[in-house]
Amino acid sequence: MPKPPEPPSEGLAPAPADAKAALRRRLLAARRRRPLAGLVADAEAIAGHALAWDAVRRAGTVAAYVSVGSEPGTGLLLDALRGAGHRVLLPVVLADRDLDWAEYTGPGSLAPARLGLLEPTGPLLGVDAVLDADVLLVPGLAVSPAGARLGRGGGSYDRVLGRVAGRPTAVLLHDDEVGLDVPTEPHDRPVTHAITPGAVRTLG
Repeated sequence: MPKPPEPPSEGLAPAPADAKAALRRRLLAARRRRPLAGLVADAEAIAGHALAWDAVRRAGTVAAYVSVGSEPGTGLLLDALRGAGHRVLLPVVLADRDLDWAEYTGPGSLAPARLGLLEPTGPLLGVDAVLDADVLLVPGLAVSPAGARLGRGGGSYDRVLGRVAGRPTAVLLHDDEVGLDVPTEPHDRPVTHAITPGAVRTLG
């Protein structure tokens, strides 16, 4: 009879995937407790910092996303980017969790989609359309001082970040979600900056 597996030794650090899942649960719970008024104020401050960031000011095309739930809000930012003359690309989640892209032309160009998301309804431009972006603004739950980003676990943005390596990439977060110890796995891709209600922060 095969010998049963040994139980894990006490004191061993959890595997990165398990540690990430535990951190993800804690951060999502904290986000659910944030008051609405604070979320609105944070969205306004993040939009101001993003628009003033040199990488965005110089950009012709910005790849961004539509926030959901208690994520730092992006609705104000998306319209402000268009108002400042930037072309804005938004993601469309494909069946394999990769991201296609379409242009954002205003709130009326968004429609409910899978996974509780809002996605652009314009023509799909292909997964490599993100290469047209001069700067990327991406979602996340936390980031380390070195730029290790904790996402939702689907891997969509790690694929995107791999395609655009070397370009300015900023994760939008609440102030207390920056500088955490984020476990990493081989497929994880770092970001170069974080934008919070307090500032644009350089990472790495």
